[in-house]
Amino acid sequence: MVKAFIIIILFITGAIKAIAQRATEPDSIVAKQMIAKARTFYFNNPDSCLFYAQKALGISREIGFIRGEAEGLSISGEAYRFNGNYPRSLEMQFSALSLFRKTKNKIGEMNALTFIGFTYVELKEAQLGLTYLLEGKQIMDKNYQPGSGNFLLSNIGNAYEKLSMLDSALHYQQLAFRSPGIKSVAPLKSLILARLGAVHTRLKNYDTALYYYHQSFQHSAGIDANAGLARAQNNLAALHYTLNNRDSAFYYAKKAFEAENSFLQKSAVLEASQMLSKLYREKGISDSALFYSDVGSRMRDSLYGPDKFKQIQLLVLKQQQEQQKIIQNELVYKSRLRIIALVSSLGIFVIIVLLLIRNIRHKQRAKVKIENAYEELKATQQQLIQSEKMASLGELTAGIAHEIQNPLNFVNNFSEVNGELIQELQAEAEKGNLEDVKGIAKEIGFNSEKINHHGKRADAIVKGMLQHSRTSSGQKEPTDLNALADEYLRLAYHGLRAKDKSFNASMKTDFDNDIGKINIIPQDIGRVILNLINNAFYAVDEKKKQNKNGYEPTVSVSTKKANGKVEMKVSDNGNGIPQKVLDKIFQPFFTTKPTGQGTGLGLSLAYDIITKGHGGELKVETKEGEGSEFSIQLPQN
Repeated sequence: MVKAFIIIILFITGAIKAIAQRATEPDSIVAKQMIAKARTFYFNNPDSCLFYAQKALGISREIGFIRGEAEGLSISGEAYRFNGNYPRSLEMQFSALSLFRKTKNKIGEMNALTFIGFTYVELKEAQLGLTYLLEGKQIMDKNYQPGSGNFLLSNIGNAYEKLSMLDSALHYQQLAFRSPGIKSVAPLKSLILARLGAVHTRLKNYDTALYYYHQSFQHSAGIDANAGLARAQNNLAALHYTLNNRDSAFYYAKKAFEAENSFLQKSAVLEASQMLSKLYREKGISDSALFYSDVGSRMRDSLYGPDKFKQIQLLVLKQQQEQQKIIQNELVYKSRLRIIALVSSLGIFVIIVLLLIRNIRHKQRAKVKIENAYEELKATQQQLIQSEKMASLGELTAGIAHEIQNPLNFVNNFSEVNGELIQELQAEAEKGNLEDVKGIAKEIGFNSEKINHHGKRADAIVKGMLQHSRTSSGQKEPTDLNALADEYLRLAYHGLRAKDKSFNASMKTDFDNDIGKINIIPQDIGRVILNLINNAFYAVDEKKKQNKNGYEPTVSVSTKKANGKVEMKVSDNGNGIPQKVLDKIFQPFFTTKPTGQGTGLGLSLAYDIITKGHGGELKVETKEGEGSEFSIQLPQN
């Protein structure tokens, strides 16, 4: 009887769920229809796009349709961006990103990251925007669907162009242009053509830039895309102004202003009005210059005014707080793991103690075990030192591979592009399109120059590595210490520059030419010098990140001969070493660097090499807030 009752209850519950699901299905279909309708107005009517996206958002929230809510938020965010409301756009996109991650919708997550990155680039925060765009590219690389990434690739190229990294900008715009998805979204082709023209303008390839701008203009006109048409006209106006073609610049700027006013894209209206104000001012027509200047000022205030800036600051602060909360939760989780590991270790220790007590009666066996344990400890120490050496070798190998791969990627990419351009050249030649043939030929020539340039880069890297490929014999030999120090100073500086383009520091040398050659193991002393110089560069870079006014990061290397010894000093003007840890810096595994950035073996190994391997001394003098100076003293003979 009870079983029958339970079965009836379960049947009724299932029926209610099925009815509820069927009741929500029509609403979800309506939400999807609203989303599809919003996308039809995406490029030409942001107000209508926002209207239908908000409809979809409301319906989706009412029925708990999370995917529809995320799509509605994302499309609404883009509509707000078109209308110049950047704070509201970012708020919508961050909310959409959270929902996409919650539902594990990787394509949606990639698109939200793309829109966020694009918005930050438009706000002139190109580096921050590039961070989000590259995170989106990681998702695209793992979850690639044909045609899903061309808008993302083009935006990465746009960010690189704003950062003046023009080779990378051109590479990503060409990748986006060759992506199959460009055929499915016609206005996107106009955008990528315009951005290709912008890169070539920055490269001062003006004929090629004009070619791409006209292609963008014609394509936009052919599909009646107001946004693309206005963009192309603005680009043509700016380029003609650069080429001192004032009449053409005025013509295109006027057309762009009219088109942009009808489209109501504020950033484009700002660009056109600024150009017209400048042109009228040059002609001496002050009334018209003032009119367009006022229009530009209103648009600038609307887009980047104090209120908008404050809203964006608050939004960024909110995102930082949420990210900090996630980090804190991770730290709590790691702390719990450490506690568990500690308790486990204590338990193991207790067991070991009990086993030792139990085996006290067997003294001889215990003695053998202790001796074996001691030998194992020595072997482990040797293995650890060897592991540190191999880790350094691995980092060097990875750096070499990365440095060589970078120019080779450019060679391969530009070669591939030239192959396609040659096919286009042949096709246009058969049609008799001489102007197009000339434009394509110039681009082929430009790409060939890049292939040659990056090929020489790879050749120089390989030659440099061959010069450093000599293995250590472990034997001392007469060595020019000044040349060795100068070599590793430059090697350390350029190695850090390869990893971080923003890194920069002044280098000073003061070498005593009377030293001559001394008997040392050059590879081992080179490791010591490289470690000290890398530490010095790290110290000044950390101090520079504190944004202290008037600070000039400087690393100095000097040598001198005195009292039968040769002394080398490596000094920096960083933050110095705290006095409370000064006595520990030469101890194994001790490091002042953050977790994951230092093993704590560098100075320990350097100390052993100098004192035990060469009979010298390694000392340090430091003053907190002002810098440090490491001194190596070696016997002259």
